[in-house]
Amino acid sequence: MSIRLVSWNVNGLRAVSAKPEWRWFAENTCDVIGLQETKAMPEQLKPEVANPEGWEAHWASSVVKKGYSGVAVFSRIKPLAVRCELPQPEWQGEGRILHLEFEKFHFFNGYFPNGGAEELDENGKPIPGRFKRVPYKMGFFDAFTAYAEECRKSKPIVVCGDFNIAHKAIDLARPRQNEKNTGFLPEERAFLDRFTALGYVDTFRHVYGDVEGRYSWWSYKMRAREKNVGWRIDYFFVSEELKPYIRDAWIEDDVYGSDHCPVGLELDI
Repeated sequence: MSIRLVSWNVNGLRAVSAKPEWRWFAENTCDVIGLQETKAMPEQLKPEVANPEGWEAHWASSVVKKGYSGVAVFSRIKPLAVRCELPQPEWQGEGRILHLEFEKFHFFNGYFPNGGAEELDENGKPIPGRFKRVPYKMGFFDAFTAYAEECRKSKPIVVCGDFNIAHKAIDLARPRQNEKNTGFLPEERAFLDRFTALGYVDTFRHVYGDVEGRYSWWSYKMRAREKNVGWRIDYFFVSEELKPYIRDAWIEDDVYGSDHCPVGLELDI
């Protein structure tokens, strides 16, 4: 059985769903669609966006700050169970994780935290390589990994979403210039080293190897997307038990409407 999954950080679903580019959803043939940074509760959206016909819709919206973060999953396959957020209260409230349990695997859709604003010294100047939310970000990743590993005892893991980390130099256009920027800090990259060492496979790299110039996010500034000055920070990882079943992985960099583009995975399982 072939299952196709796709993930997209829409950077505001109310805005994207009003654009012509949202025809992407209506034309989509995938079985599961994960969206990140929805920035909305379902009641703030048109009914055909919040609960589209033919899909089962699930939402995790931010309750600590409205119009912030948030994830959604639309599935043509009925899940066995659905859970919002991580189990521990300290990682709840921002609408960052949806966990759907399917027959053959656990599926996580995540909008993982970014590093936030720069820390400032006593003179109000930025401290190189120091960002206010990096400790929270790393704690969230550790909590997620522990939860995923617990779930993995019962069946394999598929996790997609915006990880807000470019893992290796090949995953962004200008690595040297970004070594002290959040998203490419040593401690952030080290997390993905640990994650992959546990047996989580970067499916795009598994399929395409060290192909260069393939990104999923571009700044709105300086015509970055036109110049392809981007970062690959949106991923599909699978636990290595699913590695033999990876049929395809892709980046839909011809899809516009957000500063991110969709990424996808096909499994034969």
